[in-house]
Amino acid sequence: MFHDDQKLIQDKVSFALLDWYASHKRLLPWRDPQGMPTDPYRVWVSEIMLQQTTVSTVRGYFERFVSRWPTVHHLADAALDDVLHEWQGLGYYSRARNLHKWARVIIKKFDGVFPTAEEDLLSLPGVGPYTAAAIQSIAFNYPSTVVDGNVERVIARLFSLKAPLPQAKSEIHKLATQIRSEVQPSNYAQALMDLGSSVCVPKSPKCDICPLEKFCSAKNKNPEAFPVRQEKKEKPTRHGIFYFIQDRKGRIFLEKRSLSGGLLSGLMALPSEGWDSGNDDPAVRLKLKNIKPFPQKVRHVFTHFSLVAEVRYAESAIVDGLWVFPEELQDYALPTLMKKILKLALQEIAG
Repeated sequence: MFHDDQKLIQDKVSFALLDWYASHKRLLPWRDPQGMPTDPYRVWVSEIMLQQTTVSTVRGYFERFVSRWPTVHHLADAALDDVLHEWQGLGYYSRARNLHKWARVIIKKFDGVFPTAEEDLLSLPGVGPYTAAAIQSIAFNYPSTVVDGNVERVIARLFSLKAPLPQAKSEIHKLATQIRSEVQPSNYAQALMDLGSSVCVPKSPKCDICPLEKFCSAKNKNPEAFPVRQEKKEKPTRHGIFYFIQDRKGRIFLEKRSLSGGLLSGLMALPSEGWDSGNDDPAVRLKLKNIKPFPQKVRHVFTHFSLVAEVRYAESAIVDGLWVFPEELQDYALPTLMKKILKLALQEIAG
């Protein structure tokens, strides 16, 4: 496939895909409805949000985020705590911190204008080859090779690639480069992603309506077998202790996790021990007393491990710090794990 007349086949693939996209493109809040190149700020925010997160989940978050901070200048002026609070529920909070860092870098280093060169984009926090290519292509109509999970699946099936992921990533990128469009790079990149999202789906792909069916070498085989994947390793399990500390007024003690990196960096949390890289002993540091474990535990799954959290009620002699009434918890940037623990603790106390 694609050997006898590379340019001719490339043009046919591009034409078929772009023709399909003209009437089947998804209407997404970060896209220009007329198919024109999009504001790079909106592309950037959407692509960072879409890392490890589905379109259906991101849509509402994106609309609220850009409504609150409509330009990179607004975001650069924002407080990090506000950005993290707006990010609640999306997870992978390093993305929010990187967005905030990047906004300030763009203002300071690039005078508020989004860079177009790949090396400049890659120098920004949290931007890898895919995100850089997406911004170049979608926002600036530059012929970059944009390969996300959906595109990986389309390319792997077009060529019936036998190499498993993730080893096949470099080969997929090379093949995607060979067939990319130089005519409408922005629309082509988005069309390929949409094809993988709505037609060339993981299970029961809709081959009969696929615009690339006649070019696909997997159509008469088993499309679901591509891309080949290595068997996933079982996630390790960690155990941790989380302290639900209340004072006589019923207020709950919260603290901000370190900004030096690591899990849930910079977010509000309950004091804890034993599950991350820290060596904190909250019982000693906060002079805890009347410590009692709750009968239930909280289970939470992170990217690389599963966590079993033992929740302990405690009182503290410490007066200074952030003490929050339960009805005020919604005003703070609390990750999903902490919300689970707080919900359990408050339910146990209530009855």
